[in-house]
Amino acid sequence: MTRPGPSLLQLQADVQARAEQAGLQLPEIVYEVVDHRRLNEIAAYGGFPVRYPHWRFGMEYDRLIKGHAYGLQKIYELVVNTRPVVAYLLSQNAPVEQKLVMAHVCGHADFFAHNAWFAHTEGDMMDRLASHGTRLRVLSDEVGVDAVEDFVDLVQGLDNLVDAGALGRAVDHAGNAPPLDGEATERDLLGHLLLHAPLLDWQHEVLAILRDEAYYFLPQGLTKIMNEGWASFWHSRLMTSELLRDAEVVDYAEQHSGAMGGSDGPMNPYKLGIELFRELFLRGGGERGGGLDAIFEARTIHNDLTFVDAHLDLDFARAHRLGDTDEQCAQAREQLLASLTNGGQPVIRRVAPRERGELSLSHSWSGSELQIDVAGETLVNLGRLWRAPVSLVTRLEGRELLLLCVDGEIRREFGELLERPAELGSSA
Repeated sequence: MTRPGPSLLQLQADVQARAEQAGLQLPEIVYEVVDHRRLNEIAAYGGFPVRYPHWRFGMEYDRLIKGHAYGLQKIYELVVNTRPVVAYLLSQNAPVEQKLVMAHVCGHADFFAHNAWFAHTEGDMMDRLASHGTRLRVLSDEVGVDAVEDFVDLVQGLDNLVDAGALGRAVDHAGNAPPLDGEATERDLLGHLLLHAPLLDWQHEVLAILRDEAYYFLPQGLTKIMNEGWASFWHSRLMTSELLRDAEVVDYAEQHSGAMGGSDGPMNPYKLGIELFRELFLRGGGERGGGLDAIFEARTIHNDLTFVDAHLDLDFARAHRLGDTDEQCAQAREQLLASLTNGGQPVIRRVAPRERGELSLSHSWSGSELQIDVAGETLVNLGRLWRAPVSLVTRLEGRELLLLCVDGEIRREFGELLERPAELGSSA
């Protein structure tokens, strides 16, 4: 990694000055210049090359580097929610691409700094994650690499069992995770395991580390449409009104359209997010009305679910061809909202134990069935940590289903028919 040279530093100063004049409130941004292999490596670590070593990061790097080699994908930039914000520039980018990337980064930096769902995240995460990595290496030396890696595998398979609704409790507390004041919330299963699972001291320490990281990364999954839409709205606005030279228009248009397209079509998070912000801007009165006030308020208070629910109406759905009829548009909207609930993860709650010592869970039904094989694997992992029976109540093919894990074995017990087959939701 290298620091930007004088020309890139001057470009950064120009772009950020225009962004702040346009209304963005930017924290400090620090750029590093890397080649595509190093950028893919950093991306495989979630933007933090200082993290603990693990085979899953290597698998992700292999996937990214093959995608680049086969022309299936290319990462132009990577932005990390720290203070200062750290952003990586691809050394192979053309000058107009660097300008676009910097404008895009300004949008992300503003979003990280002001969106309420990131208010609990610590600003020193580069140092914090480096410390986590060092500690896991020390523990690996003390208890064995295989033991630590196997335990990390277990917890990584459970790191979606956290409570997005509890993020507000973490604000103004040390770390990224909600504090555990004697008990965890019903959905914070990692917190419940920390308090009550029969863990060895080193396992307790590793679980606490991975829980903290899970809560740090959680809002990124809750705001992908908004975050990418906000950054795209501002790079488009800045490039077309302030930053582009005549000779750069065609190259910019090609890069911008490439990001807005893709196999997802209208559901591409970049495309959907920018169009929702544009629509909100126009409905708020545009340049001469309260359009800017409307979009700045939205970027502050919403996550993807509430943003789409508030602003993706039938008029928007028809205009952006989310369906050919009102019924299809309404269905597309409801399907999108269902996919965004809890960041696309099933809502699992801890309930009163059915039997003494059992960890009993319930799946909050939202119209889509769980992938039962994945649910079974999750219960097995939970059982290995809980060291006692673990159960989950869900629904399958219109019937209540109890999944029970005892000594690593899964049993299924079906209840009575809950609804007629014609009314069943589609499988997830």
